[in-house]
Amino acid sequence: MFKNLFKKGDSKTEIYTPVNGEIVQLEEVPDPVFSQKMMGDGVAVKPAEGKIYAPIDGEIIQIPETKHAIGLRAKDGTEVLVHIGLETVSLEGKGFTASVSIGDQVSIGQPLMDFDLEYIRNNASSDMTPIVITNAQETGKQYTMTEEKEGKASETVIITASDK
Repeated sequence: MFKNLFKKGDSKTEIYTPVNGEIVQLEEVPDPVFSQKMMGDGVAVKPAEGKIYAPIDGEIIQIPETKHAIGLRAKDGTEVLVHIGLETVSLEGKGFTASVSIGDQVSIGQPLMDFDLEYIRNNASSDMTPIVITNAQETGKQYTMTEEKEGKASETVIITASDK
């Protein structure tokens, strides 16, 4: 009678879109590293503006010198990579301005990075921005991707992580 009373409840982590724009399935990203999920599973967004916001409450764990990506770790251990555009590492940081540093604690919706969307569209292979879980095999969680087609930064849940 009381066995469910003390049962640990399912914990869920919701990952919000970090940028306003059209949500695209990862398989449609024109880069095999992402479309074949070599970096991990997730979704992508075709950005409508050049602003990245925190998709989770957590810690900044990676910002390459080229500032083309941001890695975050949620409180449940899920690691999220926001990769701004494709082949943007070759831009060597031009067009990107980070407003956070490695080790910073961030909250959903907090501004993380500004980027020059037009510059990326003109100088990179694509502005498509993949958002992937880089450590899904290690967390023991199940990840569900959204069916939504349009994302509003910090409002639209794009990935839900739950206990298996």
